[in-house]
Amino acid sequence: MPYQTVSYTLEAGMAVVTLNRPDVLNALNSTLRAEITAAMHRAAEEARVVVLTGAGRAFCAGQDLSEGVTDPEMDLGAVLRDEYEPMLAAIYSCPVPTIAAVNGVAAGAGANLALAADVVIAAESASFVQAFARIGLLPDAGGTFWLPRQVGAARAMGAALFTEPVPAARAVEWGMIWEAVPDDAFDAHWRARARHLANGPTVAYRAIKTALRGSWSRDLAAQLDLEADLQGACGASEDFREGVTAFLEKRPPRYQGR
Repeated sequence: MPYQTVSYTLEAGMAVVTLNRPDVLNALNSTLRAEITAAMHRAAEEARVVVLTGAGRAFCAGQDLSEGVTDPEMDLGAVLRDEYEPMLAAIYSCPVPTIAAVNGVAAGAGANLALAADVVIAAESASFVQAFARIGLLPDAGGTFWLPRQVGAARAMGAALFTEPVPAARAVEWGMIWEAVPDDAFDAHWRARARHLANGPTVAYRAIKTALRGSWSRDLAAQLDLEADLQGACGASEDFREGVTAFLEKRPPRYQGR
């Protein structure tokens, strides 16, 4: 399908969804939110890993403030429910691994869009800004969910109240993101990471996501039961048989993702 505000490529099991409004730092308008959602659903059907990144010098500057957000007729709560929630669910619930390749600033909803991915890889020059309070809002797009879980209550509160940029290296130190990479190596690095996942045991990756995400709401006994159920499914997969066979034959595995 044609897109106006994203570009979509698929190669060797790796789908790359690029936010493509570089003239406005990839700010999120209604069209971009809808197209991210559609592209993520498409990638879930045809890819084994999905990468979200931004065109130009920013990852995403957050909500497009020229979209009439101060109009008394605009209900920001309805926009979140109707447009942001489906977009975030498409990323967070994607059945294959997702990577946010943060090439530049990720601000406001743009920061939290990145944090919805399974893994965040950032260029060292990138930063994350919970900018909401600067314009009289609270963090949304999942910010109040991701932040305390990833960086702890004190850092989450400080980031939200003071709205100071968190450089990529500090975001790694805090546990907000997975890694920060020198700018000149950034593109090659995230592509190599994505290829690794695209060639990996997709059934196991899906189970890992399910188990780790669900652990917040379960006690130990329930989590152990879930692990047993998921491990049973993994053990019945072709990927598991190939992984063991490759180990015994001392060769790299050739996973098919089933």
